[in-house]
Amino acid sequence: MKVGIIGAGSLGTAIGQTVALNVDEVILLLRKEKLKTTINESHYNSEYYPNTRLRDNIVATLDINDLKDCEVIFLTIPSSAFRATLTDLKTVIGNNTILVTTAKGIEYPSLKTMGKIIEEYYDNNYVALSGPNFASEIVLNLPTITNIGSNNMDNCKIVKKLLQTDYFKVKIIKDVLGVELSGVIKNINAIANGICEGMNINENARYAVLTKGFKETEDIIKNFGGDISTASEYCGFGDLVLTSTSTESRNHTLGMLYGQRIIVDEKASGIVFEGKNSIMAVKDICTNTNTESVVVDFVYDVIVKQIPPKIAFNRLWSNIE
Repeated sequence: MKVGIIGAGSLGTAIGQTVALNVDEVILLLRKEKLKTTINESHYNSEYYPNTRLRDNIVATLDINDLKDCEVIFLTIPSSAFRATLTDLKTVIGNNTILVTTAKGIEYPSLKTMGKIIEEYYDNNYVALSGPNFASEIVLNLPTITNIGSNNMDNCKIVKKLLQTDYFKVKIIKDVLGVELSGVIKNINAIANGICEGMNINENARYAVLTKGFKETEDIIKNFGGDISTASEYCGFGDLVLTSTSTESRNHTLGMLYGQRIIVDEKASGIVFEGKNSIMAVKDICTNTNTESVVVDFVYDVIVKQIPPKIAFNRLWSNIE
């Protein structure tokens, strides 16, 4: 069996390392000629994991046509690159190929999840993957659990078989929309808690904000059409806590910088924070579904409206209960 992975970043490489245990060949599509040569000759991704040798059946390529015989393709790319990638992919594969999205973002202003964008090009049988999953731990084969969801349970079973190892566990749930939303909303909560930490807010208050964020995650998922129970899954509560409390979380770091009144020029730095790109979308979702979320409002005030964090936090605290 041949599996494709689009994107040779930290997560794409880590998933490739895991899947390679269960299949004949993993085709890793990337954009840099030098990195392709390095991976194929030395079996190291020098940009992300210079100290971790990749499995011999992982092959890097620059040619999207090399994916034409893949039965499953993982899309481990930022949400901003989704449409362009799917447009190119449409000329290579048909509806029989199972697409797996790992992107934790929502398109703005359409408010479409990555899965809904996939439906525009293919069908609704895609699989969504999300969980408390730091790629740096997956690539080392450390114990990890993730959720996958799809409208096609047969596709979920195939993807689970590809991913599951003794240390990487996969739990299937039916609520594909909830899986995708959880991955987006947790970024907002990670930013919120990062802002609080950057401001040196006391821990009693920080964990009150975290609890409130979880409760509001349930409301947002339910009101947008998902299953409220998904918020309690690994992709929900697990990922929310992980990214809200770990210093390895990019969105938590983004929040800390804003909490310290350091404005980030993301274009200049080249860093992509999926959470920041999702704030406008989640704010609109709350407005459109009449969902009250003081945590979303707090993050929106600080990141988008650039209200001083102290003023924004006082507003949050006056409305929390």
